[in-house]
Amino acid sequence: MTRSTRLFALILGSLAFNLFAQAPPSFLDDTLALEEVTVSTTKIEVQEFSAPLSITSIHSEAIESSSESALFPILSEQVPGLFITERGVTGFGVSTGAAGQISMRGIGGNPTSQVLILLNGNPQYMGIMGHPLADAYTTSGVERVEVIRSPASMLYGSNAMGGVINIITREPHDDGAHASVKAQYGSFNTAKLMAHASWKHKKLSFYGGIGYDRTDGHRDSSDFHILNSTLRGNYQLNSHLRIYADWSMAHFEAQDPGAFDASAGERINIHRGMYSVGADNRFGKTQGSLRFFRNFGEHSITDGFHSKDYNYGLALHQSVNLWKGQTLTLGSDMKQFGGRAENVLAMQGKGLMLLDTSLYERAGYMLLRQELFSGRLFLNGGYRMDYHSNAGWEPVPMAGITWRGWEKTIFKASVAKGFRNPTLRELYMFGTANDQLKAEDMVNTEVSVIQHFWDDKFRTELTMYYAEGHNLIGSRTLAGRTQLWNTGHFIHKGVELLASCKLNRQFSVTANYSGLNMDDPVPGTPEQQWYANLKFKQNKWGAYLAWQHIHHLNLTQLNGSWVKENYHLLNTGIDYRVNHWVQFFLKADNLLNASYEMNAGYPMPGIMGFVGINVNL
Repeated sequence: MTRSTRLFALILGSLAFNLFAQAPPSFLDDTLALEEVTVSTTKIEVQEFSAPLSITSIHSEAIESSSESALFPILSEQVPGLFITERGVTGFGVSTGAAGQISMRGIGGNPTSQVLILLNGNPQYMGIMGHPLADAYTTSGVERVEVIRSPASMLYGSNAMGGVINIITREPHDDGAHASVKAQYGSFNTAKLMAHASWKHKKLSFYGGIGYDRTDGHRDSSDFHILNSTLRGNYQLNSHLRIYADWSMAHFEAQDPGAFDASAGERINIHRGMYSVGADNRFGKTQGSLRFFRNFGEHSITDGFHSKDYNYGLALHQSVNLWKGQTLTLGSDMKQFGGRAENVLAMQGKGLMLLDTSLYERAGYMLLRQELFSGRLFLNGGYRMDYHSNAGWEPVPMAGITWRGWEKTIFKASVAKGFRNPTLRELYMFGTANDQLKAEDMVNTEVSVIQHFWDDKFRTELTMYYAEGHNLIGSRTLAGRTQLWNTGHFIHKGVELLASCKLNRQFSVTANYSGLNMDDPVPGTPEQQWYANLKFKQNKWGAYLAWQHIHHLNLTQLNGSWVKENYHLLNTGIDYRVNHWVQFFLKADNLLNASYEMNAGYPMPGIMGFVGINVNL
């Protein structure tokens, strides 16, 4: 029996033992029920347990208690199967030496274009390159993050092949004006500042936030700074209609410090923005949404590369209850994306145009959801037809079932297809481009068991999946020419386990594990991930201790073999609330001073310390 098999058997044995536990241990002496979470990433708001797909929700409490300013490192810890590479104290970078590569169960692409990032439901990938920029997403103004850990292309189309990360910004809930400021300073001359303000009066509300991060970095030429802001407004016209608008901006500068002792690479100057307007409706047995979004950016690199890109469109969906327990959702998506890219230093300074074009996507979809046996059984089936102006038609089916077998036990099963259309870069830019590329696709099959114990104080979730992909875009050389082709294939299978427990009014524990078996290893993806977080809260004091273990992280290939990384990280923090308005905190990262890399050739910093203050007005 292999080590992984023994581990899996241990997990199943533990769940089976707990399934028949009749009473909580004596140390669970308080009734602190774990609430069911409502998610909106499924297009219509549903209880998380009733959705057939694997969904993890990270709420503002977990985000704020980490004292992180970058959002993705938090998700990489708390979402099983999700791993995001880093290269320094803060700042991911782009171009050569960039980190911020997202791997969801080994699926993500390099650069990431197989996992879709949403901001309040709006697609965030760049119009030319087709991937998001990790630096653009900070914790400033984030209410919660909903992560679909399996294909969601039936709902969101291309780029949701491996899953979806939906970042949802804050909205004021109480009338009046409120404001808060958070500031911290620490190792490597790192400073972080966030400020928020909100105002609500009856049906009208506004929220605004601004953040600034800067660091000298732990290596020469690894400095980074970013200024980001967000604004959100809502107006409830009546009990049936709500209109809203979102706006966000991020501007950051960084430099590639180079691998090991190599000379520093290029410097980048990037500006990203997004705005959207929309309306939600709710009339008795029907509800829906209509929104317009636009995502845009300008990128400048000191090697002469300069680009302006855009990605805009309309998204419409409407749900109706035709009979008891049934919900039919019909939707349509329309997107236009493109831009202009050039090298301003090429041709002896005359400049060289690399790209100036756009493409579009059109799609229609249907999702049918049926509730049976008084909410014990949920049947879900959906179908999407997606058209890409270059790659053509792509059919996308999905089916799933959720069954509440007993009061505290939930079973899920689903089969879903995911796909990704080729990007403008792959179709038309540089010497490897191929305008005959087709869409990548995969089919994911998974089953899950969710179990609540001891008056809902303890919750576990076990998921097993099998994913097979085809037509992956990769390069091959024919007649001396290297070009992109649809040649790739993969089989990924794995297991994920989540657990959360409120021990009493002072202590709580969250933990997760993911194991992944890949027939062809993927860079920036670990074979096993472990994470555990112990939190303490009493009166004015709070503290946490977080542990993460990464086993066999695939860094790079050397002489035909993979270079793999193993490491442990131990982080801790403590806070003290002076009164309602003021709170101080201390945090230390990498207490074990571990030496490790996430991005090949880019050593991560050792032990780091930070001190900060929160002020609520």
